[in-house]
Amino acid sequence: MPIDSKTKKRILILGSGFGGLYTALHLEKKLARNPDIEITLVNRENFFLFTPMLHEVAASDLDFTHIVNPVRKLLRRVQFFHGEIRSIDFDKRCVLVAHSDDDHDHELAYDHLVLALGSVTNFYKLPGLAENALTMKSLSDAIRLRNHLIKNLEEADFECCGTQRGRLLTVIVAGGGFAGVETIAAINDFIREAIGFYPRLSDAELRIVLIEATGAILPELGPKLGIYAKKKLADRGVEFLMNTPVKSFLNRQVALSDGTVIKTNTLLWTAGASPNPLLDMVNCEKERGRLITNEFLEVNGNPGVWALGDCAAVPDPATGKPCPPTAQHALRQGKVAAHNILAAIRGGTRKRFEFKTIGALATIGRRTGVARIMGVNFSGFIAWWMWRTIYLSKLPRFEKKVRVALDWMLDLLFSKDLVQFMEVSSSSASRSKEPAMIEVARDRIARVEAA
Repeated sequence: MPIDSKTKKRILILGSGFGGLYTALHLEKKLARNPDIEITLVNRENFFLFTPMLHEVAASDLDFTHIVNPVRKLLRRVQFFHGEIRSIDFDKRCVLVAHSDDDHDHELAYDHLVLALGSVTNFYKLPGLAENALTMKSLSDAIRLRNHLIKNLEEADFECCGTQRGRLLTVIVAGGGFAGVETIAAINDFIREAIGFYPRLSDAELRIVLIEATGAILPELGPKLGIYAKKKLADRGVEFLMNTPVKSFLNRQVALSDGTVIKTNTLLWTAGASPNPLLDMVNCEKERGRLITNEFLEVNGNPGVWALGDCAAVPDPATGKPCPPTAQHALRQGKVAAHNILAAIRGGTRKRFEFKTIGALATIGRRTGVARIMGVNFSGFIAWWMWRTIYLSKLPRFEKKVRVALDWMLDLLFSKDLVQFMEVSSSSASRSKEPAMIEVARDRIARVEAA
């Protein structure tokens, strides 16, 4: 339908991950200069986080501000609302949002709504996990993990009780997918390098464990690369407990399905994800919590509502199953969603989403990696070099590319940073017990667009 010159068309995008951001970027190129189009992006952070490099922040390989991009620098002609989503109403075609310190809601009406809300960690209601486990989904998570690891080393260096020292020097990662393997590889290198600066600790006292509920790690890359990665990590001191799901994490003890109990105060949970719970407030057809769309990314039964990324079950014409929730799918879905919204507004032919995974890569520490590109396997240094080259090229903005490249160069010359920030005192921060590092990070990120 052609644009009605008397009525401004309002496009509202919820979420600024890969799906939401790339939808906005493509719409900005095509529509944002049109006075009859209003595009608004809503997100609770004012930055885009490049999640593939998150584990490198946790391992002190990268400065945390170098893998985030201010939304306002990426999108010059799209309105941005920095706040929380309170409700989504398909019938009234509006979304209620609020700033974190607002005492009232802002109502944003829409003609086209793009849902790109991503996913959250799924603890499967296992006892103690939600309360005690660390996660790896956000920038704060990576900073908190790094802070936590250094704190454990500091305490263990002066801990006279052998039992307590063992608990402090035991690190468990649950989940053998990309997030779990890349993170345990990075922190294994980080801790084993750092321990040399603690005279009372030895490398032999460390216990770095990866727990996987199935019999393989990195299943997306195939058995050969999974076995290669496991062998390399085992040679570097990582212990594997396969086919042993975690049952609970209580009283600083991880209980496994086979009855094993491991004493630790560090469990990093990467073994599950579920769609954003904000989707619970919308009444439409879903599959395991994900919004079911047609091949054009439009939510079934809701014209003008589009969904993509982790929160959407987008049909894959090649398999008949939903597309995998990966970044390479989400950013391409963003381009297709933008095209189809444009077609709906201006009139035109809509495009089906069709994409076959090009490949997958993972780093496994010490300048080694594994990769499967277009059906060809790579391993060792060449795979690690491919990982860095490809992801550096995908990182938005030239400035950030340069900063990350410099970080990597300096990492070759100097040892990793071991700064651990003390916690904010309860009198000055009774609302939170997060480390001061996280508070500093949030303030720094909020001001990064002014840099």
